[in-house]
Amino acid sequence: MSDSPLTTAHRLLVEAIDALSGATGGATDDDLLSVLTLCEGTSRRLDRVVVAAVSTLERRGTFAERGYKSTPAALGDLLGWERFEARQRVVAAEQACPRVGLDGTVLPARLPATAAVFAAGQTGLRHVAVIARVFASPAAERLTPEVWAGAEAQLADKAAVYTPSELQAWGTALVEALDEDGAEPDDRPPAPVNELHLTRHRGKPGGTLKARFDDAAMFDAIATVIDAHARPVTGDEHRSTAQRQAEALADVCGYVLDHGDVPECGGRRPHLNVLVRLEDLENRARAACLDFGGTLSPESLRMLACDAAVVPVVLNGKGQPLDVGRVTRTIPDGLRRAIAARDRGCAGCGRPPSWCEVHHIKAWQDGGDTALHNCVMLCGRAIACSTIPSGKYASATGCPS
Repeated sequence: MSDSPLTTAHRLLVEAIDALSGATGGATDDDLLSVLTLCEGTSRRLDRVVVAAVSTLERRGTFAERGYKSTPAALGDLLGWERFEARQRVVAAEQACPRVGLDGTVLPARLPATAAVFAAGQTGLRHVAVIARVFASPAAERLTPEVWAGAEAQLADKAAVYTPSELQAWGTALVEALDEDGAEPDDRPPAPVNELHLTRHRGKPGGTLKARFDDAAMFDAIATVIDAHARPVTGDEHRSTAQRQAEALADVCGYVLDHGDVPECGGRRPHLNVLVRLEDLENRARAACLDFGGTLSPESLRMLACDAAVVPVVLNGKGQPLDVGRVTRTIPDGLRRAIAARDRGCAGCGRPPSWCEVHHIKAWQDGGDTALHNCVMLCGRAIACSTIPSGKYASATGCPS
C-alpha cells in the first residue's frame, strides 16, 4: 500500500531536517549563521501550515463537535500549549487566513497584506498578533476603509524588519496619526466601577480577592467595618496590618452568616458541605474539602466542625458518594446560650459572645462530652494563638475538636 500524501510529506520533512542537522557538522561560522536564518524561515512556514489547519478545523466546527468550549482549550489539550501559545495561532487563523462567507464564497483574509508576508515566511506569529492588536484599537476602527488598508500594508511591510515590540510602537503611532479627528468628545463623567473578583488557588487551599470601589460610600462602609475589627488585640501584637485586616474581613463575613439575613443557599457560616474520602474518615477525618476554599487542614476541619451543622458526604477512592448524613449540630443552641452566659465572651481575650465559637476542652473525638463542663467559648484569634487562660480552662489547648 502506498503512503498517503501526508505520510510522504512528513517523511520528506524529517529527512530534510536530518540532512540539515548533519550538514552542521564541521560547518564554518558563516554556514552556522545561515543555519539560523534557514531554521527561522522554515519554522515560520511550518507555523503557516499549523495556522491553516487551525483555520480549517475552526470552520468545520471540529473542536466544538468534540466537546471543547474554545479552540485555545482544544489546542492546549492536544498539543500541550500554554493558553498564550494557542491564542497566537487562533488570532493568526482568524486574521491572516482566507474566510468563507455564509453562502460559501471564499473571502480574503481580514489582514490581507499581513497574510501575504506571513504565507511567504517573511514574518512570524508574534508580528501577526501585533498587527491584529493595532487594528483592533478604537483609533483604527475610525479609519476609512482606504486609509485602513494602506496602513495595514505599511505595517505588513515593516514586519520584516521590526521586532514585535518595535512594530507595536510604530504601528500605534501610525494609526493615531492617521486618526486625525480622534474620538468624539464625551463630557459625561466616567461610569463608576465597583467590582470584586474572587479567585480560588489552584492546587492549594484558599484564594485571592481583588476589588475596586469607585463609590465612596460603599468603600467607606467596608473600610469602617474592617478598621473597627482590625485593631491590635494586645500591646505586643505581632500581626501585620494586612494580616489583621484580612482576618477582620473573615470575622465580619462569618458574623453576618451566623446572625444576618443571608440567602437560603448560603445559610449559616458553620453549615458546611464537607467532602471526606473514605480512607480519611477511617483515619479520623484528617482531611476534607470545602465548596470554595479548597482542602482543609485537620486543625481547620476540627475547628469548623466543633460548632457546625455538617452535611457529611463520604466518598470512596473514585470520588463516588457512599453516604450522605443528616444535618446534625454538635453544640445545641441551648448549650451554646448556657456557655455564653457563663463565659460572657472569649475565654482568651474577652471578645463578646457574638464573635465567638464554642469548642470542646477535651476533644469530642478523644472522648470529651458535649456538656457544659467540657466546653469553652473562644474567638477565632484565641483559637489560632492558643491564648487560653490558666485556671479552670487550663486543660483547653485551643485546638478544636
